[in-house]
Amino acid sequence: MNPSLADPALNTALSPALHPLLTRLVTETGAALLDPSTYDGWAQQPGAAMVVFAEDPDRFKETLDLAVIVPELFAAAQRGFRVALLPPAASRTLAPRYGFTRWPAFVMLRDGQYLGAVDGIRDWDDYVAELARLLAAEPSRPPTVGIPVLAAGASTEPPCH
Repeated sequence: MNPSLADPALNTALSPALHPLLTRLVTETGAALLDPSTYDGWAQQPGAAMVVFAEDPDRFKETLDLAVIVPELFAAAQRGFRVALLPPAASRTLAPRYGFTRWPAFVMLRDGQYLGAVDGIRDWDDYVAELARLLAAEPSRPPTVGIPVLAAGASTEPPCH
């Protein structure tokens, strides 16, 4: 593992522009602070992992709620997964891979494979149940942004009869 991606002290030094609650998330969970160039290498590591997709807290206040919730989920799951934080710009770049409909969100992976995502803010019991379900889930193909793909020259009109 690249030590710069695992050492929370290094991550905190790299994150002066992060809101203090996002910095706290990194510190309390030992989260890797990722960007698009480091994401795939980190995600492919063995084991269960949570990737937190943060948005700008000035635009999406709920981001700060998730920043407080994630360390609690991490502790409740007895640290049974790695954590990474994608700051806002990186989140916006990588979110289309997972087809989010609401911010903030987190994605669960196992051995780099998609297990599922939780977007928006939920009740605590919903988070706990959803996290347990995702940690037990079989990997699947992540949903993507709903852009239809047509063969060259195919009609966009529905077929007649």
